[in-house]
Amino acid sequence: MELNETVLRSEMIYDGKIVHLKVDHVRLPDGREAKREVVVHSGAVAIVPVMEDGTVLMVRQFRLPAGKVLLEVPAGTLEAGEEPMACAHRELEEETGYRAAELQHLFSAYLAPGYSTERIHAYLATGLTKSHAHTDEDETVEIVPISSEEIENKIQAGELEDAKSISALLVALKRLSVRGKAAL
Repeated sequence: MELNETVLRSEMIYDGKIVHLKVDHVRLPDGREAKREVVVHSGAVAIVPVMEDGTVLMVRQFRLPAGKVLLEVPAGTLEAGEEPMACAHRELEEETGYRAAELQHLFSAYLAPGYSTERIHAYLATGLTKSHAHTDEDETVEIVPISSEEIENKIQAGELEDAKSISALLVALKRLSVRGKAAL
């Protein structure tokens, strides 16, 4: 069965700093026409920084769309032409003041493919050394160290509500668990 849609024309509705909104007029597989509203985003990274003792460095920051402060893993938007791993290194240092000796790719995923092109690349950061934080001028974050043992309880208690953070944390902790078992 054919599922692909063909874009007939696009209209740019909004051209912002981080997102752009367009309306695509498409031909459906059965020949009918439809409209698709698409948020165009350059992509992002999410980083799970884990200290030698298993502590995960997270950040708290106010998120206007959520209307509250959220606890998240460090993350940020890809700059034009920037490779995801380079962005992960940059964002880790900007938000936490740490550098990673090793970044392991965990996964890449679309956040909301029904209406957005945003694809996030998640990384596990280890071998952390202190540097200095230098957040963006419009960004205020608080570093929150959390033991890896507390993460799942915080997710189940609803204290973590950010999907990228939940996904990245669960995959990272599973990877660290498997790595730890292999070392035994």
